Amino acid sequence: MDSAVSDATAVDPAVDTPAAPPADTVPAAAIPAQPGRADAEPGPEPDPEDGAQDWQLDHSRAPIATKIVVAGGFGVGKTTFVRAVSEITPLQTEALMTRASEETDDLTATPDKLTTTVAMDFGRITLDNDLVLYVFGTPGQQRFWFMWDDLVRGAIGAIVLADTRRLTDCFPALDYFESCGLPYVVAVNHFEGTPRFDPEDVREALTITPEVPVVIMDARKRYSVVETLLAMVEHALSATPE
Repeated sequence: MDSAVSDATAVDPAVDTPAAPPADTVPAAAIPAQPGRADAEPGPEPDPEDGAQDWQLDHSRAPIATKIVVAGGFGVGKTTFVRAVSEITPLQTEALMTRASEETDDLTATPDKLTTTVAMDFGRITLDNDLVLYVFGTPGQQRFWFMWDDLVRGAIGAIVLADTRRLTDCFPALDYFESCGLPYVVAVNHFEGTPRFDPEDVREALTITPEVPVVIMDARKRYSVVETLLAMVEHALSATPE
């Protein structure tokens, strides 16, 4: 019995088995880096010249993310607003308008409008250092208003876009945010070829309270949109400082 075990475990000297090199002689470069290993090379650091923000260069800080909703009537400029300010490629749910909507969508003030938002618009902008705003644009047609409850959940405030040629179109948005208690500002999107009104005139026409800011802006221009967003953040902080 002992002889059988000995023969089974014996090493045949005729078989050339190379000996493994000592562990300390294996080059470090020959060992592939594994995820989570201490010797794994870190990813590239953000380059300030590439537009990196301060909070991206400081690993001890994290951005403060907030949400703002842009609402208003059909064709008032919500998609243009989000597109003009977003630092990323905005998410848009535009669909071509068809003859089926002619009876419900009034194109008198915007005869060149060919598409409409059927779900939402989404964009992102970094404001002051580590303050990041997520901007959600709501659909304007009444048949899509059922989505508003989901879009405004978690928002710190809203921007109600208004067109002076059809101020009544923004009344549903004003009533909605008044009823849910969400801070909002009114931004009059000034279209070319239309009369320019003072903010106080718009306030009186809409019968909104003095504490609600009213601004005149151009949804096509980034600086104008940023100023409107800053007014919204300032108003939201004053209304709900906690």
